[in-house]
Amino acid sequence: MQTYIVGGFVRDLLLSAEGSAARPNDRDWVVVGETPESMIRRGFKPVGEDFPVFLHPKTHEEYALARTERKTAPGYHGFVFHAAADVTLEEDLKRRDLTVNAIAMTERGDFIDPYGGMRDLKAHVLRHVSDAFAEDPVRILRLARFAARFPSFSVAPETMALMRQMVESGEADALVPERVLAELAKGLACPVPSRMLDVLEACGFWMRRYADIPLGSATRQALHRCILSGLPVSMRFAALTTELADERHVKAFLTSIRASADTVSFAETLKRIEVPLKRLASAEDAVEVFLKADALRRRDRMMLLLEYGSRVFPETLGSQAKQLQRRIEAALEAWCSVNAGAVAKTQTNPRDIASAVLNARCDAVRAAWQASEGS
Repeated sequence: MQTYIVGGFVRDLLLSAEGSAARPNDRDWVVVGETPESMIRRGFKPVGEDFPVFLHPKTHEEYALARTERKTAPGYHGFVFHAAADVTLEEDLKRRDLTVNAIAMTERGDFIDPYGGMRDLKAHVLRHVSDAFAEDPVRILRLARFAARFPSFSVAPETMALMRQMVESGEADALVPERVLAELAKGLACPVPSRMLDVLEACGFWMRRYADIPLGSATRQALHRCILSGLPVSMRFAALTTELADERHVKAFLTSIRASADTVSFAETLKRIEVPLKRLASAEDAVEVFLKADALRRRDRMMLLLEYGSRVFPETLGSQAKQLQRRIEAALEAWCSVNAGAVAKTQTNPRDIASAVLNARCDAVRAAWQASEGS
């Protein structure tokens, strides 16, 4: 049985040998010269739905039969796969997206590189293997994600030109929101997500799909600060909406890409409280933030919003950002600690209860703010 390790494992192995921080993870195997029946006879367990993939009987690693693919319809679902004993390794590698992902390695450690992937790794270039790249619009997003993961890599001019053609022809319009969301999330988790945005802008994808979502310096700065602070991907989606005018536009964008309800809620609330949060200099500002963020019922979210503000708006919060963070946390504790039931009992007119509770919370915030001013 002819087996080869392919894909990201080989790429990252070669990069790590050159001192890169990339570390190879799970191995993907390609099998040449076999059939589904012969694999089963060898004890492999079939698991692939769209094409023949098998689990090794002992290691449980995935082994896929070498295959070719043919485009039959627009979008990224319109493919027919051909897996047979006569499909060569070179034919299998040719269907892959980038040359750096089209390198194979034998079990002895010898490399097979028919499309110049090792050359492009050394030159730090992302280049498509063949014109078949244009048949799958997901590859635009994948390449942009690789640019974010490997920020020192440039995109080959001919590959950028091909992606522009894909966008202009409407091929990328077939991408469903869920797939865009998945690739954006992976890119936002990379070391330099702004590189992903650079590529999506340069090839025209972002303008065609999200022309009303600006990606200026403020957005990139917010993303950079999210990375430096180690904020989670859900908060990084909020950073993508930095330059949007109001919470309505934030909600429209994130909903359009099928972001989770929590992600939408966080970003929408952040936009709603952005002005008082950046201005935060008094107990009155804190009260405005707490009211607009529904801090009493969503205290956990309020803490996350404060964390985002302290990490992403430090120049607005001023040189005393850490002290201000502690002060507002004390104010939040005071806001949430007011015993509404006890306040209600002091009121003879039920109509006065709501305003009395609000006044008590405001007084508690003022007292906490004043008490923490010297800390």
